[in-house]
Amino acid sequence: MSLDIKPSERPTEVEKIPDVPLNSDDALLQAQGHRAELNRSFSWIGAIGFAFSISNAWLGYAATIGSALLYGGGQTALFGPVLAAVATSIVFQGLAELSSAFPSSGGQYHYTYIMAPSSIRNFLAFLVGICNILGWWMALASGTIIVATSTFGLVLFWYPEFESQQWQVYLCYVLTILLSLIPVFVIPQKRVDHLVNSAMALSILGFFATIITCLVMGRGDFHPEMMTQYDGASGWSRVPAWLLSINLGQYAYMGNGAVTHIAEEMPRPGRNLPLVLNMAQLIGVVTAIPWTMVMLTGVKDMPAVQKSFFASMEMFYQSTGSRTAATILQSYLILLYYTCLPSQWITSSRIAWAFSRDAGLPLSSYWNHISPKYHIPVRTTFLSAAFCLIYGLLYIASTDAFNSIINMSFMFLTFTYVAPQTILLFGRRNSLPNRPFNLGKWGNAVNAFANVWFLYTLVLVCFPTQLPTTKGSMNYGAAVAVGVFVLVMLMWVERRKKFAGPNIDWDMLKRALE
Repeated sequence: MSLDIKPSERPTEVEKIPDVPLNSDDALLQAQGHRAELNRSFSWIGAIGFAFSISNAWLGYAATIGSALLYGGGQTALFGPVLAAVATSIVFQGLAELSSAFPSSGGQYHYTYIMAPSSIRNFLAFLVGICNILGWWMALASGTIIVATSTFGLVLFWYPEFESQQWQVYLCYVLTILLSLIPVFVIPQKRVDHLVNSAMALSILGFFATIITCLVMGRGDFHPEMMTQYDGASGWSRVPAWLLSINLGQYAYMGNGAVTHIAEEMPRPGRNLPLVLNMAQLIGVVTAIPWTMVMLTGVKDMPAVQKSFFASMEMFYQSTGSRTAATILQSYLILLYYTCLPSQWITSSRIAWAFSRDAGLPLSSYWNHISPKYHIPVRTTFLSAAFCLIYGLLYIASTDAFNSIINMSFMFLTFTYVAPQTILLFGRRNSLPNRPFNLGKWGNAVNAFANVWFLYTLVLVCFPTQLPTTKGSMNYGAAVAVGVFVLVMLMWVERRKKFAGPNIDWDMLKRALE
């Protein structure tokens, strides 16, 4: 099979790939119908740093803990992410198994195409691919707006009378996009490994710095009862408030799946991807939960935290009793939020590039390009930036609509994690090749749970955060989901005869996985 066959010209029958001198990683990729175009610049430790620098569980939860406190006070804020950690860890086991069998930058849509019945695989893979791209673009917009709003939060903390305008926040959002793109282009690809490891190190340092500072400056004035006290202020009764807090807890962990999209940039991906995915999840759990516990024990006035513009900063202030200390800690968090963004640009660009490689996007021949100067997909990086810039304009019109759509990001990501696992439940598990990470007899149970969890996420993500619902607090999630499906169908009309997934040489794949 010629490696420069265009997707629209691929044969329907899989041809034998001629024997050529390849290392085992490149052979594994070629067996899946693609040639190696990216440098394998990530070590397995660097890949852990990459995954963790995106999700950064304790840091991500610091940005959303205010909503969790509204649902039920410390009780839901603490136990919500604990239960979410258990659920997402199970979902990731199924994803890890698939990434071990078919390591590719395409990730979930790639697995879906390979495992789905031939009659529906094109459409299913296309649907998963579009949802994956949109999910990561929305997640990228989410991380960027956190930097912008956190910056204005510092100003409001010192000058409560200051009234920020939405266009001012948008300009800060644009500046953040431009600044976060600099490392992507300035740091050589072979040094990106050091970039993400540095981001992880700064995050771990920040984790200990915030905890130690709050404990030392708290001077023994701690309130452990805050961890178990139920104090809802959202208008929801206890049961739905609990369910919503668990759903919110996913935000801290769902980014770990990004590591599947650098499969072509790390050695021995079949073995290393499951290891990296599980290690990143473990680090996330052992940082997010202790951090939340320490922050809650320092709270002395829960209603003040629930009403604050930025809950984490108010918690720092109540724990330390010092505006200066709270400002320094929150400023460091803003720096950490910024360090998460380069990894998100890498993820978003790789997904769009891989999807274009299989003719999934309009003008795929243009987007399917690796810059000979930077050795990265520059065009899809700018495509991701263009989406964020245009999408950010919605913040000027309606912050609620902007935030509602952002909340859909982890619903889309969960769908992509679960879709290929759903296919395995319909008699396709036996088609998986031998793989380094094999769930064995637990496979069906894990895949079934993933589907239940997605349905739970799908329902809860459409609930409003507070009751009674007003025009300003409406959740537009359901409308967004319908809109995305309509968009996919319209794109499918144009792409259905052009989109083609990978051609698999199963014999070569089995040899490469041995």
